[in-house]
Amino acid sequence: MQATKQEKIDLYRLMYRIRTFEEQSFVSFNKGLTHGVLHLCIGQEASAAGCIYDLKKEDYLATTHRGHGHVIAKGADLKRMFAELLGKETGYCRGRGGSMHIADMEIGILGANGIVGGGVPIAVGAGLAIKYRGLNRVALSFFGDATLNTGAFHEAANLASIWKLPVVFVCENNLYGISVSIKKACALDTLANRSAGYNIPGVCVDGNDVMAVREAANEAVERARNGEGPSFIECQTYRHMGHFTADDGKYRPDEEVKYWKEERDPIKNFAKQLLDDKEVTQGGLDSIHDEVKTEIEQAFKFAEESEPGHVDDLLEGVYNQPAANQ
Repeated sequence: MQATKQEKIDLYRLMYRIRTFEEQSFVSFNKGLTHGVLHLCIGQEASAAGCIYDLKKEDYLATTHRGHGHVIAKGADLKRMFAELLGKETGYCRGRGGSMHIADMEIGILGANGIVGGGVPIAVGAGLAIKYRGLNRVALSFFGDATLNTGAFHEAANLASIWKLPVVFVCENNLYGISVSIKKACALDTLANRSAGYNIPGVCVDGNDVMAVREAANEAVERARNGEGPSFIECQTYRHMGHFTADDGKYRPDEEVKYWKEERDPIKNFAKQLLDDKEVTQGGLDSIHDEVKTEIEQAFKFAEESEPGHVDDLLEGVYNQPAANQ
């Protein structure tokens, strides 16, 4: 599809917003303000932006422990996200869920998930509900390369194919399942080839090229809306940081990390493309950067000033309250 100048600028702004949110989250973690560990998606912004940019509000999204970028792209409130990370009452889960459990049912975010592959059957369940109710919606499921070796993925993908459910499976192949190289865990050079086993069309794209990701995602979404069943997209990408904030990533060769950071950075490369194509000036990019940084600062300030969670009502929402007449 042909992208307009405004769409390209919007996609750049979205990727920069995700990157800046993650950078602020890392600063917060290092200051001891954030509870628990964080799985940051710095370096993977293009897959989130490209896949989700054109989704409708009512479409569903099931994501992973590395899901900040996905929910931001779906329209999550940055203030409530930061508040959740800081354990505040104004957070998405009143500060109880933390980084890995952000959900917003009003905009179709079925939740991030700390279990590898845990969101895949949830998305397929949403796809079944869509088909059963005759809705014009789709469900997107994000997961990492290690998920392909789980039973949950196998069962969910098989059912989605049999029942022709409106689901798009998005594998963010960042080359490592925690510290294990994908080359040591899978015999395939292209993970999208796995989809043939379920009779699902699969495509492998440069996950750091936001326009390539968007094109592949829109084709898959259109196919799902037309009742043609699920699709599989492999986004080949790379996380700049370790698996989580306490991981120094020393299991990765220094030259590999340097290559992906300097040569394959999705934001830097897209900025260069926009400048070369005269879609935007450097002043225009600087303006976007300033706007986003202000937005992030204000959102984090809201979280810092919000009321902390209360120990006395910590169990609220854990157990179902019986009706008065029972």
